[in-house]
Amino acid sequence: MALTRGKPTPSPGGSMPLMDHLRELRTRLTRAVLAIAIGTILGFVFYEPILNFLTQPYEDMRPLLTAEGIDTELVITGIGGAFQFQLKISLVFGLLASSPFWLWQLWAFVLPAMHRNEKRWALLLAGTGAPLFVGGAALAYVVLPKAMEVLIGFVPDGFGSLVTGAEYFDFIVKMLLVFGVAAEIPLVVVVLNRIGAVSAKQLANARPWTIIGIFVFAAVATPTTDPLTMLFLAAPMVVLYLVSELIAKLTDRRRARLIGTEVDDDEAAPIGGPSELDGPSDLRD
Repeated sequence: MALTRGKPTPSPGGSMPLMDHLRELRTRLTRAVLAIAIGTILGFVFYEPILNFLTQPYEDMRPLLTAEGIDTELVITGIGGAFQFQLKISLVFGLLASSPFWLWQLWAFVLPAMHRNEKRWALLLAGTGAPLFVGGAALAYVVLPKAMEVLIGFVPDGFGSLVTGAEYFDFIVKMLLVFGVAAEIPLVVVVLNRIGAVSAKQLANARPWTIIGIFVFAAVATPTTDPLTMLFLAAPMVVLYLVSELIAKLTDRRRARLIGTEVDDDEAAPIGGPSELDGPSDLRD
């Protein structure tokens, strides 16, 4: 009997043979790697505008330090340093530029195994998490000039400051990642409330300690040591936490109305309990 090479066909129950799973995984990984490779090539082609975008915060900061008598300059060290620097930037650009495609490949591989309600929640999380991460990274880009001004401002009189390209790029990536991940706080809190792990009352009771924890996280996570950058990170996190607390309160009220009884504020709803989004058709999937 000849083997077919077409797209694997799942059984009526939604299952698929192991070898078909592996073939599909191989195909999707190959597509993802090709997309990243194409994005990396584009990074090489558009290296100059990408580099200008990345170094703009540094250029905005330099006149301020020059006025204080501090000379600073971006440099690349080593014979192969320039090529390694360009390759690193191009690769990161390729990962970011192709992320919608390779994330879709991951999503398409997992999708058949998910129930309808799980698919809906996964789409909601992806649609909410991506804008939050981008917003946090954008805030980091705005904060970068001030953060670098504070750090390089510690250079003693009579000294100059040479910043290598690799150090500068690592610093920017860390700042963008920290701010982007921190912006996901409301999403995490809302999900924990939605699955019944915490209630709005518990979130309100833990608010003082949570705010203290946010400031500790901001102090530890930021690559800088100045309080201003920590404040720029902690303040939006506190606001987002308060917003997520409000959403959790509204969710608890809707859940109480749905089940027809008042939910105890000191206890979260049980995991897998009734939900306004769960219908009989979802439970049968």
